[in-house]
Amino acid sequence: MVRQASNSQLVDNCLTTAEYSELPGFSRNKVRDAYQLPNRRRLLISTDRQSAFDQVVAAVPYKGQVLTQTARYWFDQTEDICPNHVISYPDPNVVMVKDLDMVPIEMVVRAYLTGSTNTSAWPMYARGERVLYGHEFPDGMKKNQKLPTPIITPATKPINGGHDAPTTEAEILENRLVTPEQWHELAEKSLALFARGQELAAEKGLILVDTKYEFGFDENGTVVIADEIHTSDSSRFWIAETYEERFAAGDEPDSLDKEFLRLWISSQCDPYTEPIPEIPVETLMEFSGKYVALFERLTGLEFEKPDPQVPVRDRIRDALAKELPEYF
Repeated sequence: MVRQASNSQLVDNCLTTAEYSELPGFSRNKVRDAYQLPNRRRLLISTDRQSAFDQVVAAVPYKGQVLTQTARYWFDQTEDICPNHVISYPDPNVVMVKDLDMVPIEMVVRAYLTGSTNTSAWPMYARGERVLYGHEFPDGMKKNQKLPTPIITPATKPINGGHDAPTTEAEILENRLVTPEQWHELAEKSLALFARGQELAAEKGLILVDTKYEFGFDENGTVVIADEIHTSDSSRFWIAETYEERFAAGDEPDSLDKEFLRLWISSQCDPYTEPIPEIPVETLMEFSGKYVALFERLTGLEFEKPDPQVPVRDRIRDALAKELPEYF
């Protein structure tokens, strides 16, 4: 039986770093720590670090485990559409993956006019822009309105930090980031993955609003989906039952995703010009609960919370020592 812990203890036990000196090729992004291993392998460890507005703002209990296990569910549910990079899962926070030649584009699919960051569709539209990511939008649309059909709004991935930058199919091809044939395949797979996500989410009373996909090419030139898929970090999920009523009233949808924290931060400051204040423990726990609730609702599985008395970092190290004994 897992022993109970206070909210403060849970926050204190968050995994904020997964750097292990025994392993080679360490690198870090906002959420994951990674290692480059021989034989075209990479080790990805999802920490509990939480990013928003392109910076790490807090650590959220269970976040890394939820992300890894949610992505695992979706990788399993979509492997008939597109192969994925997974080799094995040594630990609930860890995935061993194939090392790919990554495509320098994020394939963002949107089915609703929404968002709160500067590069999201709604803020761009609210500023008066009517051509977004190469797509024309009519006047008179409202925030959180459903689009006639899902669209791809790609972004170029930053090099050495920085921000994702909106782009278009025409610019991608003009700059030769991918070939026309590769773009067609990436777009086709992105829309097919999104359609599968919408279908399975709808069965659980959820709306898959938008998401981002990252792809790479394996040693044979095959398109492979990487990073994560349909998680609460990479996607928006709304509660279907209350969407229409809340949209008609001009209220924000009931959500189970990262937008909860973005909206909280935006209510406290301008995150682009002002420091983001410390997020209260109670807010972090409410946020954590949304991530766990999404996992359970999507998968139909009960989320197995780890023993709070065992440091997550130590548990992961033990799992890595078994998976990669040559380094430990």
